Amino acid sequence: AAAAGPVFWRRLLGLLPGRPGLAALLGRLSDRLGRNRDRQRRRSPWLLLAPLLSPTVPQVTSPPCCLCPEGVHRFQWIRNLVPEFGVSSSHVRVLSSPAEFFELMKGQIRVAKKRVVMASLYLGTGPLEQELVDCLESTLEKSLQAKFPSNLKVSILLDFTRGSRGRKNSRTMLLPLLQRFPEQVRVSLFHTPHLRGLLRLLIPERFNETIGLQHIKVYLFDNSVILSGANLSDSYFTNRQDRYVFLQDCVEIADFFTELVDAVGDVSLQLQGDDTVQVVDGMVHPYKGDRAEYCKAANKRVMDVINSARTRQQMLHAQTFHSNSLLTQEDAAAAGDRRPAPDTWIYPLIQMKPFEIQIDEIVTETLLTEAERGAKVYLTTGYFNLTQAYMDLVLGTRAEYQILLASPEVNGFFGAKGVAGAIPAAYVHIERQFYSEVCSLGQQERVQLQEYWRRGWTFHAKGLWLYLAGSSLPCLTLIGSPNFGYRSVHRDLEAQIAIVTENEALQQQLHQEQEQLYLRSGVVSSATFEQPSRQVKLWVKMVTPLIKNFF
Repeated sequence: AAAAGPVFWRRLLGLLPGRPGLAALLGRLSDRLGRNRDRQRRRSPWLLLAPLLSPTVPQVTSPPCCLCPEGVHRFQWIRNLVPEFGVSSSHVRVLSSPAEFFELMKGQIRVAKKRVVMASLYLGTGPLEQELVDCLESTLEKSLQAKFPSNLKVSILLDFTRGSRGRKNSRTMLLPLLQRFPEQVRVSLFHTPHLRGLLRLLIPERFNETIGLQHIKVYLFDNSVILSGANLSDSYFTNRQDRYVFLQDCVEIADFFTELVDAVGDVSLQLQGDDTVQVVDGMVHPYKGDRAEYCKAANKRVMDVINSARTRQQMLHAQTFHSNSLLTQEDAAAAGDRRPAPDTWIYPLIQMKPFEIQIDEIVTETLLTEAERGAKVYLTTGYFNLTQAYMDLVLGTRAEYQILLASPEVNGFFGAKGVAGAIPAAYVHIERQFYSEVCSLGQQERVQLQEYWRRGWTFHAKGLWLYLAGSSLPCLTLIGSPNFGYRSVHRDLEAQIAIVTENEALQQQLHQEQEQLYLRSGVVSSATFEQPSRQVKLWVKMVTPLIKNFF
């Protein structure tokens, strides 16, 4: 009953009037139920394998607020949780292809003068990845040889387990940079605190990555930022479709993500020039130290970044919009501030459940809960494995949904050796179960599944686009690393941004991005699962419920 409590409160909330007033109360009751349940669990690494023994009902925090139509836009409530960055839409550019993403990164590295910050799951080991490393080396070399040497710093954050896989790996790719530029280069390797003790000794390479990962994808060059779901690997530069947005000359946003990556880096292991790793002085070791103490310190380090940025932006907002002596745009220009008035707002959404940070989950659930009748939500994920909470919201709310997912042939695990080769079939099984639920509820007209297919390509795009009722263009998109699955919500470190815009040209960019992805898809029907390629072996059906929380 305690486990089901949060879901009960969320459903009760949907039936009662006066949502904004009740949300906080029901949320506190929901949190209390969840905390009591957590206290009853014994702290053991083996509990991480609990999903193998019984199904897990994820804790859901009730939405803290509703979508209010007052003010500049109806999504201003998000700034109660995270910093709000107002920018001109002219500084936002949506990219469309892996090649464009790769070339832009190289170009930005070459002209960087102050900082390059890159957070990814891993760095591949092929010639294209080496080309990226060579770009970094060349830029660092030029920074030292310049007539007035710049203080260029390079900070790279990767996952420890994925970045250490194999003899040639992300670490060996970056060691020459560390050895040659020890004062300018920092490589941090995040190690989940849940992989420790006997569990760490027993689980082999590759499988140890199922316990938890650093999954944030942020690529930052001086004051410009690329947010994406793409990793630093050759397929993501050539034929693996993802999403990418370039925020150009947005200094406050660049400062925020620099501080965020620094914070995660500080609670990670530091790669040394001899390929060993060390803990930052004064920090608890992630898998040798006390887990509760480590997670508490990590929570504080990350939340300090979020809260300090939120306070700064609130003060800026108050000065800009609520001062008794508001400046007109002409007055601001005369005073030397030539930045155009914002018509677009960026909200960084962070999810780090190991550290009890659940901002992205709260915002996503609120958006899904409050999407009104007539609104359209286009949701895409490379790995269709929605949490039960997200599935309940899709099936139980009023908006229309078009969900884009990978067909088995463009799944990243298609053709893989060993057990991993069965993962696409497991996703087919999950997809079929969800489709059957849609049909049993008579929701086929409101909730539609579509499968992406492109010869010679794989599919890794994730996020959503929200079209308000009566609108042919989206006013909000979510873009970043989360896949809307159990791993994204409960195991990994994730970050994405909500982009809210009133600018029609930017809305058109987002609409075209959505259309281009969905144009390469086919609608899922009952006939889809009758195809020979969709026949799922019995053992896969039996195992999928036991392991779905790990992929």
